Amino acid sequence: MNPFASDTIRPVRFTDDRLWLLDQRRLPDEETFLPLDDAPAVAEAIRAMVVRGAPAIGITAAFGVVLACRQALEAGDWRERVAADIATLRASRPTAVNLFWALDRMQARVDAAADAHAALETTRDAARAMLEADIAGNRDLGAHGAALIEPGRAVLTHCNTGSLATGGYGTALGVIRAAWDRGRITGVYADETRPWLQGSRLTAWELVHDGIPVTLLCEGAAARLLQSGAVSWVVVGADRIAANGDTANKIGTYGLALMARAHGVRFMVAAPVATIDFATPAGDAIPIEERDAAEVLTLGGQAVAAAGAGAYNPAFDVTPAGLIDAIVTERGVVENPDTERLAAWRPEGGTNTGTAGIRAGS
Repeated sequence: MNPFASDTIRPVRFTDDRLWLLDQRRLPDEETFLPLDDAPAVAEAIRAMVVRGAPAIGITAAFGVVLACRQALEAGDWRERVAADIATLRASRPTAVNLFWALDRMQARVDAAADAHAALETTRDAARAMLEADIAGNRDLGAHGAALIEPGRAVLTHCNTGSLATGGYGTALGVIRAAWDRGRITGVYADETRPWLQGSRLTAWELVHDGIPVTLLCEGAAARLLQSGAVSWVVVGADRIAANGDTANKIGTYGLALMARAHGVRFMVAAPVATIDFATPAGDAIPIEERDAAEVLTLGGQAVAAAGAGAYNPAFDVTPAGLIDAIVTERGVVENPDTERLAAWRPEGGTNTGTAGIRAGS
């Protein structure tokens, strides 16, 4: 048995000091890689959702800093130019904490560099290491999450949390890949995830690509599915997890958590430790991005709503920790998450062992 048989997609590539992103706006019809040469172009790609998903956004932004250093290589004011580009990258999307996590680490590399050439070398090494660590961490995360799933039923997921949302393998889809490769699930149900349809365009594409059975449903059909008993777990990702375990994820996640609790279906959040924002005490302090009304009022450039109608279009909602049965990371599992249990994963918090509710990976 190959434990990584379903791991075949890599959406972020960096070759010859050029960043290539699989343009997710064109999926599933076209597999097109977009070349990027400077940080403002990377920021626009993040903003325009060429790339999306918190881990992938962070990795992409890190390579954006590499491009900023390369562009400023011969400038006397190279530090100021790179700082301005980092500020542009920071402004690209407000909710994904991995963006700021990655940029803080890249800024530290720039600050420590003796000159522009050293900054280019050290940021390039750091971004590549970040990409490789994300893939390895996702594989560990997937194994931890798959071990929680009792064999014999399907799972339900929301939005896209796979290779397209990360450096590779995925978070929630990493759990699903691992569970499928180990024979622990019978298939996957995926919400369409309106209005951008990440579930139907991206998650379904990944699962079909890797030979995992997938069935799409409208968000409005999720309650009926959960009521049917066909699903044992809802498995989702996260764009930001507050210190108490409250989790911001794609709009519609909170409703799924409420329905899962009502029907006795367990609810899992799968995300790297970097997604936990220990500076944000609870979910009500997480900024929620409001997107263009046209995303709701039109589809493929064609109006689908009555002329004159308004739209409510938050990109994310916040699921309270009390509705989450487990938060799964590359470092292990926190069941029934709260501030005390998550505190073991603070950067200065030491090891996970000995903390109630945490099962650390070997």
